[in-house]
Amino acid sequence: MSDALHFDPFAYEFHEDPYPTYRALRERAPVYRNPELGFWALSRHADVVAGFKDHERLCNSGGISLEMGDLGTDMSAVLSFLGMDPPRHTRMRGLVSRGFTPRRVAELEPRVRALATHYIDRFISAGRCDFVADFAGRLPMDVVSEMLGVPESDRDSLRAWADLVLHRDEGVRGVPPEGIQASMKLLQYFFGLVAARRRAPGADLASALLQVEVDGDRLDEKDIIGFCYLMIIAGNETTTKLLANALYWLERNPAARAEVTANPALIPGWVEETLRYDNSTQLMARTATRDFELHGEKIARGEKVLLLIGSANRDERVFPQPDAFDIQRDTSESLAFGKGIHFCLGAALARLEARVSLEEVMRRLPDYRIDASGIARVHSTNVRGFSALPIAFTPGRA
Repeated sequence: MSDALHFDPFAYEFHEDPYPTYRALRERAPVYRNPELGFWALSRHADVVAGFKDHERLCNSGGISLEMGDLGTDMSAVLSFLGMDPPRHTRMRGLVSRGFTPRRVAELEPRVRALATHYIDRFISAGRCDFVADFAGRLPMDVVSEMLGVPESDRDSLRAWADLVLHRDEGVRGVPPEGIQASMKLLQYFFGLVAARRRAPGADLASALLQVEVDGDRLDEKDIIGFCYLMIIAGNETTTKLLANALYWLERNPAARAEVTANPALIPGWVEETLRYDNSTQLMARTATRDFELHGEKIARGEKVLLLIGSANRDERVFPQPDAFDIQRDTSESLAFGKGIHFCLGAALARLEARVSLEEVMRRLPDYRIDASGIARVHSTNVRGFSALPIAFTPGRA
């Protein structure tokens, strides 16, 4: 391996365009070692799939990113079942998954469409908006908040705290103080919310989780608070980034845009190709539970191993012409939502939100144009997307 090949997920230049680095890793160093930061990285699709499925040698309890230990709090408080391993993970996921059955998710479609219509109504007459601030950053937060029972008056604060938890300053490795403080504010908020629901249950998911029981097994308050925290971070931020990424890449690919415009039935394919092509979640970390060897490299117990989702989804061994944005390609091998026992619990909800939102965008803002001068990207080690995406369009009626 050449010394010129360097992969640092904290570096801003990597964050701007990781895909050339991923390609080099797949070709020359499928098991890459960064001695300075002390991690390994797996870049090929087959190895990332195997890593997701191998919870015996690669555990989640050490955290799912390089800096999770910097949060200064109990890992389970902020990661919920995402930071657990069997058997505790099996128990926790089994209990909370009752809130994400196909029927429950499908029942949300009218509400998601009403929210999409509501936010477009607010800016359509102006002929322009910041798609992140005015739409993509609001709709997912509303959906998750309504599920959890968060009042509308509190949602802007929760979104601001969630943004701070994920933001990374250039040149700073680890969670900045503002991120730690925001994390504690979210935990304190949900401590109060869960306590209130215990006193006066409602029709929301937080109340339901306090009551759910399987074979005498129930969740304690700490588990529920951790789940609420995870929902606000993972369930909100990743879908926000997915929606803006989808608009961005459709405009950059006129042939795909013409296809979607002519046939809205292709919108689900647009969602899936965005997830593969430029997923909001670029990587996940695991911790080695024992010494083992892979492709001739010896990984030691306790070392961090990064599963590079963004690289696996561009692997030419699985996806022909992987750097082409093709909304009609077969994306069944995409790892956008992970694999194995930690497959994203909210995948169906994210797909529903994205499909319905983009249907309304293309119906009412079909000629949208991105103002490149106002684009801003988030700076995060594992989340990729926009913090600002200004668009203009023909004004319409609310």
